[in-house]
Amino acid sequence: MPVTPFPAPRSLTTTPGGAALDAPVHVTADPDLPPQGYRLRTGPEGVTVDHRDALGLRYALGTLDQLRAGHDYTSTGYDISDHPDFPVRGFLLDISRDRVPTRRTLARWIEILALARFTQLELYGEHTYAFRDHRDVWQDASPLTADDLRWLDARCAAAGIELVANQNTFGHMERFLRHPRHAHRAENPEGFERGGVHRPPSTLEPTGDNAAFATALVAEAAREVRSRRLNIGADEPFELGRGRSAQRVAEQGVGEVYFSFVTRLMAPWLEAGYTVEFWADVFADHPELMDRVPPGAVPVVWQYDGPRLLSEVIDGDTPEARTWQRLGADLDNLREGFRSRGKLLSEAGVPFWVAPGASNWNSLLGRIDNAVDNMLDAAETGRENTAQGFLLTSWGDHGHWDAPSVAYGPVVFGGAVSWSLEANRDLDIAAVLDDHVLLDEARLTGGVLMRLGRVHRDLGVPLLNGSPIARALFPDPAVPLPALPAPEALDRVAATLADCRSDLTTADPAAADGDVVRRELHHAVALAQF
Repeated sequence: MPVTPFPAPRSLTTTPGGAALDAPVHVTADPDLPPQGYRLRTGPEGVTVDHRDALGLRYALGTLDQLRAGHDYTSTGYDISDHPDFPVRGFLLDISRDRVPTRRTLARWIEILALARFTQLELYGEHTYAFRDHRDVWQDASPLTADDLRWLDARCAAAGIELVANQNTFGHMERFLRHPRHAHRAENPEGFERGGVHRPPSTLEPTGDNAAFATALVAEAAREVRSRRLNIGADEPFELGRGRSAQRVAEQGVGEVYFSFVTRLMAPWLEAGYTVEFWADVFADHPELMDRVPPGAVPVVWQYDGPRLLSEVIDGDTPEARTWQRLGADLDNLREGFRSRGKLLSEAGVPFWVAPGASNWNSLLGRIDNAVDNMLDAAETGRENTAQGFLLTSWGDHGHWDAPSVAYGPVVFGGAVSWSLEANRDLDIAAVLDDHVLLDEARLTGGVLMRLGRVHRDLGVPLLNGSPIARALFPDPAVPLPALPAPEALDRVAATLADCRSDLTTADPAAADGDVVRRELHHAVALAQF
């Protein structure tokens, strides 16, 4: 049976008669091919590769390696033409809440990202970089160092991946603001209330001094990597207009005050020739800002629940929907996923990226079907709007309690659909995990990850941004569990967990991290059973 490479190419035909395993490869650069594109032909006459650029050649040779590993390579000829839907295909890994990966873990991520044809890696930073003048902020956080970033940058470059500096600069600054010497920088030093729960200060007051402070943080990481792109975050400034900037916001409007500060944060980098990503959650709600995006700035529209789940929760007027409404969520803006989140930008013709999620956070075992629906929505909306970037996110809200492997399935699917949506829409994720990532000849581990990732759905309590098990184990008064699962649902899930645990006992994934994956999933199942 002919091999279908991963990711599945947009065009593949086969003919009788293959190439010899030791047939020479004739390589030709073809400037008429699309960026990152290639054409690969194998047959009795040999192997030819036409490629547009270095990435196109890399992907062609990677595909050739997969074909050669197939049993029919010498009896079947292949003609493959391929190029990506999204030129930039990025993965963002949260290293600030609270798991900081080791070099070994980062090296493993690079292998998987290269396999899935990601072109960019971002490590989401708050306080987990060893800033020169801020030891009190990071000293208990096992931070990455400048040497770590230089090492990682080199490893990424060798794999055809760009390491992009990422440092939040507006909201999510509580790790700094909790320290007395930084408390004066807060928009509201006393903290704030959200969903009936008091929260510590998390947002910088939008001042020139704070812009300089945040820019210096970004600079420390940016100077250690070769990329001319960076991400300044600037999402969820919850207290903006509720503290020291209240009068300015009352006079000018929250959109104006927000974007004036963000523009100030971006200015030195744009002037230096960088491309600057920023989160569009505030920006995208203000039509008066649509003509203010400076050249080189990229609004990134994020949305982490898929349309099916959103419809189930919101249209059903569930207690879960009312909880998020109480937290300030605009349910009408959420209902249609990326199409509604990016509506103003799309109508104004403002280029933007899409950022779906791996649905691993707040879950323990993952939420694979939501991740797939969310990524399909992102890819479809991005293609409709000729978005240049697809940034898959793996956050750590409330701590990264999920095993890293819980995100492996979403990552291979996200890489595949951002490469070629229509060719990979129905990707067999479990098979890709077993055959290419975990090397499980028994094909058990991939299936376990998929079944565990559906446990949240089987409990019958639909939630946004999380699973019932995680909410029960790690309660947040602002986002309570709205109902307990029915006894019969608990029985079904208990049986699924027991079956998964049994399969993990006999699974033997041969990948370098195979035993770690197996043991971590054993632990996750035991915690879920508890």
